[in-house]
Amino acid sequence: MTIDSLDPEDVDAADILGSAIERREDPALLTGNAEYTDDIQLDGMLHMAVVRSQYGHARLEDIDTSEAEAMEGVHGVYTYEDLTSDETPGGGSFALPTAWLLDSLEQVPHPVLASEKVRHQGDGIAVVVAEDRYTARDAAGAVDVAYERLDAVVHPSEAFADDAERLHDDAEGNVAFDWEIGDAEKTADAFADASHTASIDLENQLLIANAMEPRAAVAEYNPGTDELEVAMTTQNPHVHRLLMAGVIGHPEHKLSVRAPDVGGGFGSKIHHYADEALVAWCSMMHEAPVKWTATRSETYLTDAPGRGHETKAEIAMDDDGNIVGLRVDTMANMGAYLSTFAPAVPTYLYGTLLSGQYDIPAIYGHVKGAFTNVPPVDAYRGAGRPEASFLVERLVHLGAKEVGMDPVEFRKRNFVPDDAFPYETQVAVVYDSGEYGKPMDEALELLDYENFREEQERARDEGTYLGVGFSCYIEACGLAPSELAGQLGAQAGLWESSLVRMHPSGTVTAYCGTSGHGQGHGTTYAQIVANELGVPYDSVEVVEGDTDEIPQGMGTYGSRSAAVGGSSLVKSAQKVVEKGKEIAAHQLEADPDDIEFENGEYSVAGAPARSMSMADVAGAAYLAHDIPAEMEPGLEATSFYDPENFVFPFGTHAAIVEVDPDSGEIEIERYVAVDDVGNQINPKIVEGQIHGGIAQGVGQALYEGAEYDDNATLLTGSMQDYAVPKAEHIPEMETESTVTPSPHNPLGVKGVGEAGTIAAPQAIVNAVADALEPFGVDHIDMPMDAESVWSAVQANATADGGAEPAGDDADPGGER
Repeated sequence: MTIDSLDPEDVDAADILGSAIERREDPALLTGNAEYTDDIQLDGMLHMAVVRSQYGHARLEDIDTSEAEAMEGVHGVYTYEDLTSDETPGGGSFALPTAWLLDSLEQVPHPVLASEKVRHQGDGIAVVVAEDRYTARDAAGAVDVAYERLDAVVHPSEAFADDAERLHDDAEGNVAFDWEIGDAEKTADAFADASHTASIDLENQLLIANAMEPRAAVAEYNPGTDELEVAMTTQNPHVHRLLMAGVIGHPEHKLSVRAPDVGGGFGSKIHHYADEALVAWCSMMHEAPVKWTATRSETYLTDAPGRGHETKAEIAMDDDGNIVGLRVDTMANMGAYLSTFAPAVPTYLYGTLLSGQYDIPAIYGHVKGAFTNVPPVDAYRGAGRPEASFLVERLVHLGAKEVGMDPVEFRKRNFVPDDAFPYETQVAVVYDSGEYGKPMDEALELLDYENFREEQERARDEGTYLGVGFSCYIEACGLAPSELAGQLGAQAGLWESSLVRMHPSGTVTAYCGTSGHGQGHGTTYAQIVANELGVPYDSVEVVEGDTDEIPQGMGTYGSRSAAVGGSSLVKSAQKVVEKGKEIAAHQLEADPDDIEFENGEYSVAGAPARSMSMADVAGAAYLAHDIPAEMEPGLEATSFYDPENFVFPFGTHAAIVEVDPDSGEIEIERYVAVDDVGNQINPKIVEGQIHGGIAQGVGQALYEGAEYDDNATLLTGSMQDYAVPKAEHIPEMETESTVTPSPHNPLGVKGVGEAGTIAAPQAIVNAVADALEPFGVDHIDMPMDAESVWSAVQANATADGGAEPAGDDADPGGER
């Protein structure tokens, strides 16, 4: 189904919430009138460049900055020792903090510039400030660094080896943490009593975020007021302000952070990086504006990658095909240091989703975090949820095969029943609401599943190998409540704040503490506020992403914007309506309890002719000539909304593929997605989010993966080597939806930004395994390129009487 965008003028005010109105953000973006961070030009602006390690692991023997300092146009070159000198501004920690703590966490220092050792390629060693960016980069290249090379580790299993080089003195065995969830003994008993078991060893590869806009920052320090303003590519300006204040030692109330238009984030712009703190410090040092913009190759070396799991997992079933146990042992790659929220990703955002959509009575998960010589690993679209869903859905695929049951029948047999919600899993979370069979049934109808199976058999007889793969995913969005998050280790609240202000003319400005970077908040938030206040959609302006405009906020990530930020706006708007009711009652000479409000109109119950519009009430509130005694003038309200629980979107995605065993080529013939994200504020934006998510999931399944050599040197350091899928690689998507509202927020929404990325990889991997069943192939690690598929066929083709392998002269990876 393709959803057509609507012109807001064609939508009745009463129907604005839930209508697919066109995005108001797009004209500026499409015409070049948007302002990105690198567009900012200030008088007297200097430019910063970073000297980065060419090695994955080395001891710094000497840093010679003399040649760079002597270059014309260079204003300064600084190392870690310069940052911490008594003669320089600041007084901060000059170390990046970790904002999520675990009981077993080994907190290691993460200096903004390396002082003794570099621990990943791209680790910052020095910064150069110059008159223009080209001089700055040339001067950075002139800094002479002498290294003593050290052995490096890339994968967690290598880091945990007895003879592995230790990255940090305080982290014995390179162990960052050792964490578990569930009941180990109960799960062991379930496996001991099970009639059937299936197991898998898999790798969920490291992925590099590829936002349209690389990271960038512009800092401007005013020595007269001691105020420091930073514009940057951020998903959470208030969090960056708080963390940066401590890193550089500048008072938080004298520091402002603003996000101009941000060209995508995908999680990589949540974290506090050294570069942003350094550009702010350099501006203070030179009392001038300073800009830093990463090159694309710099982002590949420094932006936090995601995923990076090595896992052994098992599933246990009884004779009737009921899942009785699931057991998981994961080694998680944390990279060289602990990034901002990194410890939460492979623990609470991963382990708590190991039940999937299934009623599993015994689950045990064990996760061990590893320090390695890759950049610090953190959230990437989905953040822990894709890893869990991939694992569960691969096990379910294998479990169905083990008990000899159709994968659809097996899933349906084990779904959490509709009448079991709210459903408490064995891994610490309570699912809010769900009807898991509905998306599956819709997907089966779209696929014409029974006819496909008949076609599949006919095709195999003719030497064509088709396969269908299912992904019944669940995710957790809007991490909450703050009290629980604090108990789990979060060093921040996870509420959201907003302010809704009606102006005397009846127009509205809505301020929200989230920070959009492409999701369409300016549209959806305006729909929410217009619906609550009953004012025209075009009368609502949305402001976010600026700490000077919004006192506090927690930002945008984890598909939290609608469920948490949108709910905060509802709460603020309702407060405005309630104050307006007091004013209307006073002017209409009625009891406030007798005032009714609908579609922007206050009226007296039983006497609808006695009424006032919301605009009239706003005017009266500011004129203040005739308002209730003791009431303050004005009409605005602020709210902090702290949800009582996560929200849990779900759905069924299915892929049909054709695999050529002679070449290893995979073609996606069909892709069906049926998602339940609760109530939809704007169905067109929901559709766009699903499409974008699926594209990234397809990228992981078939194309993307960060590769390093034995020295931890990045081999996929550009788009020539790191295969971001192009339009030709993305299948046509058939999308539908079901609606199961969440009971935990006033909008009934569940979150949609990550659903496609969470669901897609396993749908495709399961489809390929289904296609290659005659060859005895039941798993291929991602990315499934032609060579890996061909090799798997060659290795397994004759196993258990499987089909004959391709000939020795076949051409894996031939013309695509």
